[in-house]
Amino acid sequence: MWAGQSKWDRDSEPMGEINVTPLVDVMLVLLIIFMVTAPLLTQGVNVDLPDSESPAMQQNVEPLVVTIQADGQIYMQDHAIAIEQLAPRIEAMRQQKPGLPVFIRGDAKTPYGRVAEVMSLLETSGIRKVGLVTEPHR
Repeated sequence: MWAGQSKWDRDSEPMGEINVTPLVDVMLVLLIIFMVTAPLLTQGVNVDLPDSESPAMQQNVEPLVVTIQADGQIYMQDHAIAIEQLAPRIEAMRQQKPGLPVFIRGDAKTPYGRVAEVMSLLETSGIRKVGLVTEPHR
């Protein structure tokens, strides 16, 4: 052996293969992390939306979402609100953003009368167009 030469330098040729096992391990770990965290990223109030065959809407502005749970509890975005406070709050928001779209997310088990009551309050607040949020038909 010559001075300054290690056993790896002697008679070794460059390796022409790539070991992909560490890459596959890292990808599987990332896949598991994304599968676990993806359901946690959804925001809002948990409701069982009715099914529909209508196509998804494309929006550039984040809409105001009024959610009605099966027990009749009402939420504006993610905050619980009494039905008496709904109209004044929406009127105040409409003064700041006049073209703000409004959607209603009603649980499939919500009584129709409660949805009609909320829609009536929205109409008295000056909102003429209301979108109803549904799940795609399975």
